[in-house]
Amino acid sequence: MATHLVDGLNLTVDRGPNWLFVKLCPSRNWTEALPQLADEMWSIASRHFIYRLVLELEELKTLPSGLLEQLVLLQDRLAECDGALRICGLSAKCAQALRDAGLDAALPNHPTRDAAIHGDTAILLHEKLKAAASN
Repeated sequence: MATHLVDGLNLTVDRGPNWLFVKLCPSRNWTEALPQLADEMWSIASRHFIYRLVLELEELKTLPSGLLEQLVLLQDRLAECDGALRICGLSAKCAQALRDAGLDAALPNHPTRDAAIHGDTAILLHEKLKAAASN
């Protein structure tokens, strides 16, 4: 696990098989880091040669429009390399901001890291199979 500091924003990076997990931990004045966030995330992905990222956003209290713009830029950049961007852990308030911006279809909020990787349907199917096997 590695930590990258970007003007008021800590990015904790954890590498998994075929995915990078990046937890955003804001501190004061973290919105000043937003203009370079997509570039920083791209740089991290490039150094690891992994272009599939899960952003863990449970530490965010707000979802500023500048962050949404950066996420769209990053998603487009990753898609050019057959990569993907998934997000998880948004609070109800932040998830509503994502819906209000009309980005919830392009960037759905997943409850967990596993759900972001496998999709909510796969998680539900796995749980049903597990329950059926224990009966």
